[in-house]
Amino acid sequence: MKCLNPKTQEIIADNLTLNNTFFSRLIGLMFKKNLPKGTGIILKPCTQIHTCFMRFNIDVIFMDKDFKVLHIIENMPPWKISPLFLKARYTVELPAGTLKGKIKTGEILALKP
Repeated sequence: MKCLNPKTQEIIADNLTLNNTFFSRLIGLMFKKNLPKGTGIILKPCTQIHTCFMRFNIDVIFMDKDFKVLHIIENMPPWKISPLFLKARYTVELPAGTLKGKIKTGEILALKP
């Protein structure tokens, strides 16, 4: 799956895995050694994340049911818990440095196969 910004036609990530079961969301990126550039995971549904048991920093996008960006966390380190975003339905976890100001809160993103 791909995540892109239709406004700029920029591809944010082109190899995303959908984690939409309880177990796949629970495990997420825990215990992985790294996250290659262009890859990541989509957690659905997801209103909050943690980086416990992770070994690397990540960039995070919280989106509502219409893929509107509610919040962005850049370079979130291991052993942290994000704020709770009650309107979030999708959360995208990406390698740290992926976003670098590429998207803004309020923008609408697209997830495509």
